[in-house]
Amino acid sequence: MSNKRKICVITGTRAEYGLLSLTMQKISYSKYLELGLVVTGSHLSKDLGETVTEIEKDGFEINFKMPILNINDTSTDILCSMSEVLKQLPEFLTRFRPDLILVLGDRYEIFACVSVALIFNIPVAHIHGGELTEGAFDDAMRHAITKMSHIHFTTNREHTNRVIQMGENQDYVFNVGAPGVENIKSISLLSKEEIESLVGISFRKRNYLITYHPETLNQSISPERQIQGLLAAFDELEDSTFIFTKANSDPGGISINSKIQEFVSKNPTNSCLHSSLGQLNYLSMMRHCTGVIGNSSSALIETPTLKKGAINIGSRQNNRMRSKNIIDCGNSKEEIKKSLSVLNSKRFQDSLVEIENPYDGGDTSKQIVDILTSKSLDSILIKKFVDIH
Repeated sequence: MSNKRKICVITGTRAEYGLLSLTMQKISYSKYLELGLVVTGSHLSKDLGETVTEIEKDGFEINFKMPILNINDTSTDILCSMSEVLKQLPEFLTRFRPDLILVLGDRYEIFACVSVALIFNIPVAHIHGGELTEGAFDDAMRHAITKMSHIHFTTNREHTNRVIQMGENQDYVFNVGAPGVENIKSISLLSKEEIESLVGISFRKRNYLITYHPETLNQSISPERQIQGLLAAFDELEDSTFIFTKANSDPGGISINSKIQEFVSKNPTNSCLHSSLGQLNYLSMMRHCTGVIGNSSSALIETPTLKKGAINIGSRQNNRMRSKNIIDCGNSKEEIKKSLSVLNSKRFQDSLVEIENPYDGGDTSKQIVDILTSKSLDSILIKKFVDIH
């Protein structure tokens, strides 16, 4: 019988898996830890790229595939997906009996999984707590996950302080940096020619990488209208290519993807839409693009390391920590056009050389695995709220 500590990793999205993969690899190589893996959410959706195949291709054994998605373009769809987690995950946890569950981020799938772990008295380690995205319901999910978690892996000092401010014991809060930043430094990125071949488009003078998700707390503007200004601004650009990745499975995501597909259908020679590029291809595209556009967290967290500018649109990422390479703007065509002018200016491009990344923690995955190996789990389930005096 193995004496290894059983760490169950749960992943529900392509981006989340990319951030977890190095840590998963090191857990699987450890003499002291055993990796368990639950795959759910958009990984199992054909419409969103069926990225479970990427996980299998990387050589990871999947212990449980948990299909939960229905159509997932309304709030009711999301709640039905969460209820599927509550129905399916308990049976697996009863069989697998992990010593600890490791999760990342703020998605509703993960919130539901952590809720099950809480009732099952299984400790949870959480990556990326203490951050803010005040334009999305993910913000509340993230903070709730923090309160249901027992070990916290934060990405910088500000986020560490915020987790402690929420009453968590500082002895269980570890500032390890962002996994996405470590990923950039750990893999050999593709050449421009390889990326052009991959997406089937020849680069032009300017080339943009775009990911736009619904602003789930913005009730004043529909998902279709949220992206309308961006696509209208693109219509007026010359000598440019547009590489889109699909919106995630939030309410309104299907509507946004449909609008993007309409734009791509009208502009087949200089635009394309991908369900998922995968980590290597996505980061390689980021390296060779003129700038990143949309409202994804990766633009804020990863672009500084590659010295790339990014336009952050709308409220989804409100108050998330960012470097000076980020240009914030509203959803209107006029605001986006102004931001594009700034992004493409020589003065702004020259300034990117000096950018530093506040999310850089060095060997993030090693730090996480070392703590998962050494931290005592005795009495960890009983948490006391620590007041700040």
